[in-house]
Amino acid sequence: MATKTSRASKTPGYKCAECGWTTVKWVGRCGECQAWGTVEETGAAVARTTAATTVLEPARPIAEVDATTAAFLPTGVDELDRVLGGGVVPGAVILLAGEPGVGKSTLLLDVAAKFARTGQSVLYVTGEESAAQVKLRAERIDAIADTLYLSAETDLGQALGQVEKVEPKLLVVDSVQTLSSADVEGSSGGVSQVREVAASIIAAAKRRNMTTLLVGHVTKDGSIAGPRLLEHLVDVVCQFEGERHSRLRLLRAVKNRYGPTDDVGCFDLNEDGIEGLADPSGLFVTRTKDPVSGTCITVTMEGRRPLLAEVQSLLAESPNSQPRRATSGLDSSRVAMLLAVLQQRAGCLLQEDDSYVATVGGVKLSEPATDLAVALAVASAKAKKPLPQRLIAFGEVGLAGEVRPVPGINQRIQEAHRLGFTHAVVPSSHNGPGPVPAGFSVREVGHLTEALSLLIS
Repeated sequence: MATKTSRASKTPGYKCAECGWTTVKWVGRCGECQAWGTVEETGAAVARTTAATTVLEPARPIAEVDATTAAFLPTGVDELDRVLGGGVVPGAVILLAGEPGVGKSTLLLDVAAKFARTGQSVLYVTGEESAAQVKLRAERIDAIADTLYLSAETDLGQALGQVEKVEPKLLVVDSVQTLSSADVEGSSGGVSQVREVAASIIAAAKRRNMTTLLVGHVTKDGSIAGPRLLEHLVDVVCQFEGERHSRLRLLRAVKNRYGPTDDVGCFDLNEDGIEGLADPSGLFVTRTKDPVSGTCITVTMEGRRPLLAEVQSLLAESPNSQPRRATSGLDSSRVAMLLAVLQQRAGCLLQEDDSYVATVGGVKLSEPATDLAVALAVASAKAKKPLPQRLIAFGEVGLAGEVRPVPGINQRIQEAHRLGFTHAVVPSSHNGPGPVPAGFSVREVGHLTEALSLLIS
């Protein structure tokens, strides 16, 4: 066996407390994660060179590698499988991050129970709650299974011991910031502890071909707590989002080594637990018998998924010299721009009115394709005349009043037709809207004034 030799030279060393980046001299800003004031002296940096050792498993031609061991396994939660690209991959490590109270633990407990009901052994390690507390939640959301094992541990060594004993196919750790290793200095949640915990769990997952789901906390600015190295080590990073006052929860993959990152999963968090929403558009649209002025339906794209959403507008004569502009679920600066375009390019006088523009159901619309719906809703409120029923509108509005094309025009039309809408106002394009369903009429517009003619036709 070849011997391992090393050459070392001691020089002053500095390390970033956020990402672990090292340098031989002190700097005010980390060269890797760009954080300020996180570079600290660590004593002496030792530069080492490692000699080659005996190969335990020789390299093989890529054509001879068996890929069946990395096939997708359905979790039983369709919306999670959609985001992951078809299911979980044996040996993959998935990090699920989100704000406190958004429903991360509830979702993963539901996933663990449904995966265990397929006959596979599952280990759920909780470091934030007692086993009894988790049992109460499991009974409430019907997440009891014979092969689902529960362990309340905060010590990394004990948690890995439970893995050796249970030999699970799926491991859930809630959360990675609560575990700590006795071999590493610092409290749980610190940079060094999170790095050690993540590295040890990932090594066990790869060695055992065990799928692992890690819960991660987020900081005030929404980024994942701990070193940035954590996001690089895992295979998949998912963000779980949602407003506290809304039942809707959205799951997005921001990193995925095994599938796409442009899809979104929708969930309904209620008293009975959490359930996937195959058709969440009903949460964002008001069902009324009579049409109301100041409302317009649009189709927005969440990744590759079209969702219907309703924009509402209310105008009232302002008692102040400077009218109020209030928004909810929309970008306030973009709404202010659309109000200016309506006034200057379409002759809609709004300078003496307070304007209130909001979305239904607490959904956030940031896509420029919602501009046309916002403009039509405001113009409808000003004219006090409702838009035609079963009408949708989407398109980006420029400062000159032009309506610009947006991606996925045909896909949006197909979704609107599926949900019972019969008319659409869309941007004009060189190739047209594509094939249109039978009984569905499409009106292409190139300027905002053409769209506003719907109110006087």
